[in-house]
Amino acid sequence: MAQKTARVRMGTRGSALARAQSSLVARALEAAHPGLTVETVVVVTSGDLFGAPSVEEAKALPQGAKGYWVKEIEQSLLDRAIDFAVHSAKDLPAVLHPGLAIAAYPEREDPRDALVARDGLDWNGLAPGARVATSSLRRGLLLRELKPGVEVVPLRGNVDTRLAKLASGEFDAMILAAAGLKRLGLAVERARPLDAREMIPAPAQGALALEARGDRADVARLLGALDHGPTRACVELERAFLAAVGGGCGSPVAAHARLGDGGLSLNAFFARDGEAAGRRVEGLLTNPASRDAFAAELAARAAAR
Repeated sequence: MAQKTARVRMGTRGSALARAQSSLVARALEAAHPGLTVETVVVVTSGDLFGAPSVEEAKALPQGAKGYWVKEIEQSLLDRAIDFAVHSAKDLPAVLHPGLAIAAYPEREDPRDALVARDGLDWNGLAPGARVATSSLRRGLLLRELKPGVEVVPLRGNVDTRLAKLASGEFDAMILAAAGLKRLGLAVERARPLDAREMIPAPAQGALALEARGDRADVARLLGALDHGPTRACVELERAFLAAVGGGCGSPVAAHARLGDGGLSLNAFFARDGEAAGRRVEGLLTNPASRDAFAAELAARAAAR
């Protein structure tokens, strides 16, 4: 394959984290296919230009809020300006653009959220009145449930900016994705991963998704060298739950699957737009062929009020 496709064009966003993630993929592909060169093509998305849309704006978008971070990249795939794209899998809409598919999910990094706190403070020490910063509605709702009385502070900016705000005392702690810290090579000594059964991660958090055109079997075979079966099974179950609850328009959704001897266990959470609290659900998928029906049943339970 490497001899036939000596060079492939990889699309990615231009943020520090996106570039770090895509670089990992490029090096892995070149190692798997000696002689292959992966060319990086940076694509600017609407999310990069304008930030996240409001909930009302997201409802009018074909792919919801998540589409803001991938629309231009997916169009580049459809226009054949790139051969494949690297996404943070949690940024992908529940439904992909027609004609596109996920050719590979590389082995997942740590899916958990992590608490980064000022000196002398940890998760157990978060008392009512503590100021905890997060940019995520999901994290905010789960945090209020787990730590009643804490003050949730909106958080924006890249990781370095957020760390500087913490150091300056703007808040007492913040919650970030553990995978992002690791992929950026940031050895944040005060970062402590949180129990994924309590602070349930976003669907597909910590995973990368390699997207390509559905009619590019050559690219799919190339990327397939990086596909990790257990990661695919877990992430696709989480994304099935996301699709079943209609996620993508800004609703707080969490889903975390684990592979065990008896099948795939799923812990999930869902709240409707504007709700101050959501519902947790869990279940065990024993038959992979029933994945979508299983996800739909859990979604119905999570949406019941």
